[in-house]
Amino acid sequence: MDLVPALREPLKKVLGPATAKVMAEHLGLHTVGDLLHHYPRRYEERGQLTHLADLPMDEHVTVVAQVADARLHTFASSKAPRGKGQRLEVTITDGSGRLQLVFFGNGVHKPHKELLPGTRAMFAGKVSVFNRRLQLAHPAYELLRGGDDEGDAAESVESWAGALIPLYPATAKLESWKLAKAIQTVLPSAQEAVDPLPGSLREGRGLVSLPEALLKIHRPHTKADIEDARARLKWDEAFVLQVALARRRHAESQLPAVPRKPGADGLLTAFDDRLPFTLTDGQQKVSREIFDDLATDHPMHRLLQGEVGSGKTLVALRAMLAVVDSGGQAVMLAPTEVLAQQHHRSVVEMMGELAEGGMLGGAEHATKVVLLTGSMGAAARRHALLDLATGEAGVVIGTHALIEDKVQFHDLGLVVVDEQHRFGVEQRDALRGKGKQPPHLLVMTATPIPRTVAMTVFGDLETSVLDQLPAGRSPIASHVVPAADKPHFLARAWERVREEVSNGHQAYVVCPRIGDEDDAPEKGAKQAKQSQQSQQPPEGDADKRPPLAVLDVADGLAKGPLQGLKVEVLHGRMQPDDKDAVMRRFAAGETDVLVATTVIEVGVNVPNATAMVIMDADRFGVSQLHQLRGRVGRGSAPGLCLLVSEMPEASAARQRLTAVASTRDGFELSRIDLEQRREGDVLGQAQSGARTSLRVLAVIEDEEIIAEARQEAAAVVAADPELTGLPGLRTALEALLDDEREQYLEKG
Repeated sequence: MDLVPALREPLKKVLGPATAKVMAEHLGLHTVGDLLHHYPRRYEERGQLTHLADLPMDEHVTVVAQVADARLHTFASSKAPRGKGQRLEVTITDGSGRLQLVFFGNGVHKPHKELLPGTRAMFAGKVSVFNRRLQLAHPAYELLRGGDDEGDAAESVESWAGALIPLYPATAKLESWKLAKAIQTVLPSAQEAVDPLPGSLREGRGLVSLPEALLKIHRPHTKADIEDARARLKWDEAFVLQVALARRRHAESQLPAVPRKPGADGLLTAFDDRLPFTLTDGQQKVSREIFDDLATDHPMHRLLQGEVGSGKTLVALRAMLAVVDSGGQAVMLAPTEVLAQQHHRSVVEMMGELAEGGMLGGAEHATKVVLLTGSMGAAARRHALLDLATGEAGVVIGTHALIEDKVQFHDLGLVVVDEQHRFGVEQRDALRGKGKQPPHLLVMTATPIPRTVAMTVFGDLETSVLDQLPAGRSPIASHVVPAADKPHFLARAWERVREEVSNGHQAYVVCPRIGDEDDAPEKGAKQAKQSQQSQQPPEGDADKRPPLAVLDVADGLAKGPLQGLKVEVLHGRMQPDDKDAVMRRFAAGETDVLVATTVIEVGVNVPNATAMVIMDADRFGVSQLHQLRGRVGRGSAPGLCLLVSEMPEASAARQRLTAVASTRDGFELSRIDLEQRREGDVLGQAQSGARTSLRVLAVIEDEEIIAEARQEAAAVVAADPELTGLPGLRTALEALLDDEREQYLEKG
């Protein structure tokens, strides 16, 4: 977390170029400080054995176990000298199970001498299966006692193992104990770490110093040492991150913005008067929060999150109309053309004659609602750009086409970003830069985010939550359909679709892949995997076939179980006009069943669609399934969502599906999703768990620490925004915020 000259020392100077290269390439470790902050994943006690019974397949593992048996076999081999090859088979045990180690050829001599029955060692290798038995082939190993010779070997093991053996996140090229030895080499440098926490905070919470924490996490003598170290290091991560976000909030509050207050009897009042329903209490409360922000002379920076179908779009539209009322323009940025067109249609529909500004028959307070996407014809595009530049268009809805240089606004007052995770930082920044002064910003997310995640990922935004569904929304029943175990359940699913259609309703069928002659199975499977924002890795046999494809499934359904029904397809590779035409037909009720990719995931609103069948549902993430399910049950008739999977009941994938089927609470599902996927890099744009700036802090578990750190950080930044009195904290921020993350925070 903190870097001073000794901790900035490149690893190649300390450990040698070969080891440093592996650490840099495989673990992202470059300096002594990086290595000191590479914490153990877990610890083994010298007298305790690990669980061989729970080893994961195809993963690189480190185990501590005892040799039960070792046998040297000789066999005929044309490659070996004198025509005879050797194979050493060593069986190790930990009390919970047994595991076979195999060594071949010249690699048998050393282990044959060292791995005698009764010997205890650490073994590292990739778990594979041979003859239906788990094995490690040619594992690396480190003996855990020196035998009769209590010389240098035993002493060196003692020096790095101590009472508790740290097991580090490692790679096939660099085993855990090699990392441990490298860390022991640089551990004396920990004494030079400058503490980022203010002394009063550290003392008030009884936290150990940073050098002591680093010593205790890498060389603990008791479990209490580990607890002391983790408690301290969690505070470091939470506090430094929250200071970064607090400084961002403070900087935003210093920027000038034009206050935007709606007129007493203007466009917003006229719009509210024509709504055929009353706003929910939640919508009214959130609208008040947004209007209060818009009325201030610094930019609003607010996150609007809520349940699928809670009416976020209506709240955002009222904010946009308030800005138009005050003489400004408001723009909504959507992630896809399908969604931009859908938003445009529904906004025009909700506004009626209020959307006909400058037209014959337009209402007194009307404005123009303009759509701008990349696929528009030249004439329509020219017309739209003119309306934006003159201010004729008060409400603008579009895709990333809005960001292009030639797009100019007359007076941009509010930017609404729909589904923030789909936009790059640069795109959002470019759009915000189109105002004469920084425009107000409202970020909408349809994926409910647990409070702690909101405090870390979106900590620089004020948060409004809509957790109440509008009156008249129907319940959605969700069920898992185990297609492999019970094929008759799948047959029944198609019968249910037919029943919904015969009752005058419509259905969606969702597939992970498009599938056509350009889309080879391997390529398709890979693309489908990459396209899932919160994708889970497929498991077991289902991974042996490519994911089901829209074109194949639609063809099979039209000729088979749904024969006679009007079936259409929708996917991202279609021409924009074709996509729009398909959506219009489906919305008008002319199509019975729409077979689609996740292009319908967000914002698509067809109240008459009551059923959804998601094929290969295990290939989608929890949040994505919840999003998809939200496309049905949007009218007065009850909704039905069927999650089809071939995964076995005991698999993690099936457990995810069961979780989705068992609750409609998006906030609860997002917690489950986060616990399974880990946090990802909370500062960067990666949302998977592979790369993270959080090493000991767990966003869900450490809710209390994060909340307290947020309060402490706000107080520190309010008193000293430049942190002039806290050089250690400034240094820690520099270490946390590399260029990419700094930009991420700067641009919001």
